[in-house]
Amino acid sequence: MQKKRPYTLSIAGFDPSAGAGLLADIKTFECNEVYGFGVVSALTWQNDIEFNKFEWVDVHKIISQIELLLRRFDIKYIKIGLIENLNVLQQLIAYLHKEITEPIIIFDPILKASAGFVFNTLQNEALILQQFKGIYCITPNLPEVKALFGENDLEKKLLEISIAINIYLKGGHGNNTIVEDILYSNKTISIFANDRIENGEKHGSGCILSAALLAQLALGNSLNIAAQKAKEYTWQALASNSSLLAYHTKTITHETN
Repeated sequence: MQKKRPYTLSIAGFDPSAGAGLLADIKTFECNEVYGFGVVSALTWQNDIEFNKFEWVDVHKIISQIELLLRRFDIKYIKIGLIENLNVLQQLIAYLHKEITEPIIIFDPILKASAGFVFNTLQNEALILQQFKGIYCITPNLPEVKALFGENDLEKKLLEISIAINIYLKGGHGNNTIVEDILYSNKTISIFANDRIENGEKHGSGCILSAALLAQLALGNSLNIAAQKAKEYTWQALASNSSLLAYHTKTITHETN
């Protein structure tokens, strides 16, 4: 009989192409051997190269979706993706901490769709840090982390912030032949590197990474081991084919450490 899988929850936008957002998260959860629930935070009209429009789901409707799941399932690991603004984020975090004992929350701060559409512009650093309280880890890419915290003394700033919030900085932007992701945790740095993949750009790659990280934490791995395995899974997805839509397969192992 198969071992019972831990539960994970994605709160994210619905991408009809299934490359990003909620559907990408659920595929990632399944291939990482956790059971994934999904709550819709936004409807989008998009494919892998075009983004036409979106429609936000009211925060009370988001919470109502979560509430029904929590009545029946013991969910501790939650990923938050596309949300309307920091006020909605704060309301979601407050609700999750009220209903769940010590939830592990990963926030993927999506400010811009891979097709180019800008969702959010966040510029008040003090407000951002205040409203990030209660989050275990954020997973920005380089443009997002600069938008959140500015460019001046960025590494020093991230090390200081990492005392309170873990930061997994995705390194896919740029043209270097080696791609380095950096984990900032409790004023320490861990680097996860791989060769840049030819034709490896994928719609929703950031969603895949953060969902894989959550799944690996739910399986009982430490943050460093979970980050390494999430990097491996994402690399595997990027290398799966030459299109913009990743294929998801289970080929990594899950030793707990």
